[in-house]
Amino acid sequence: MVEFLDKKTIRMDKVLNKLDKLVLDFTSILKKYSDYVIVSGYVSILFGRSRATEDIDLLVPKMEKDVFFKLLKDLNKKFECLNSSNPESLYEDYLCNKTAIRFSYKNKPIPNIKFKFAQTQVDYESLKQKICVRIGVKELFVSSIELQIAFKEQVLGSDKDIEDAEHLKTVFEKNLNILKLKEYERLLRK
Repeated sequence: MVEFLDKKTIRMDKVLNKLDKLVLDFTSILKKYSDYVIVSGYVSILFGRSRATEDIDLLVPKMEKDVFFKLLKDLNKKFECLNSSNPESLYEDYLCNKTAIRFSYKNKPIPNIKFKFAQTQVDYESLKQKICVRIGVKELFVSSIELQIAFKEQVLGSDKDIEDAEHLKTVFEKNLNILKLKEYERLLRK
């Protein structure tokens, strides 16, 4: 069951699967250090789309190096970075060079979290317009449903992405802001 509590908060009843647990474990640490938003395929999966994925895409605003190092130290208690064990390299060579890094539970490379700094206008819009999803007492933040649909249709456009967008349209049929959706479609067509 998916229920809007207000325009920015959704409550849902759901039995947590492996992906959900990974995301909730990771974001429970991340939120101590940074704002974030989850985008792309996992959003559709979270809301009931039955399909496989090996990664969860997560955006954060660019953080200072010392904050990233503290986050990394905290994450390393439960997770490992699949790219490198060198904090300096992760920050300078990957994140600051617009390359995502991946985290997974230790010794379990799949599924994983694809972590990157926001870079584009769409990335920042995703952070600004994020929605809180409450599952029991836990919460996570996902991209605006309208932006998610528009991005999947206008930018990504693969069969899988179109199916994700159609699934979200069906689930949120009564709650979609059609004007906002059209605005995002226009923005992304440019």
